[in-house]
Amino acid sequence: MALNIKDDNFEAIVAEGKPVVLDFWATWCGPCRQIAPYIEELAEEYKDKVNIGKCDVDENSDLPARFGVRSIPTVVFIKNGEVVDKQVGATGKSALQAKVDALL
Repeated sequence: MALNIKDDNFEAIVAEGKPVVLDFWATWCGPCRQIAPYIEELAEEYKDKVNIGKCDVDENSDLPARFGVRSIPTVVFIKNGEVVDKQVGATGKSALQAKVDALL
């Protein structure tokens, strides 16, 4: 299950030392709902290696601003506390999985 990443718990999740995949989404966003199952599947498949979570942009304002999120869905790939890749817009599971694999 994907983590519920919020403004107030993001730093603690990054501090664990694992790469982080952060999906910025909203309940009203159709493309966000399209990739949601892929995010959940990847969270389960990589649970021991990567922290994969979702950040609701309607409930959190600091993280979307920090990462310059202008459109959703936006998936940010973080390694060693630095953004190494970003996917804006809906895409397939294989494309997301390739980006997760690149973190390892």
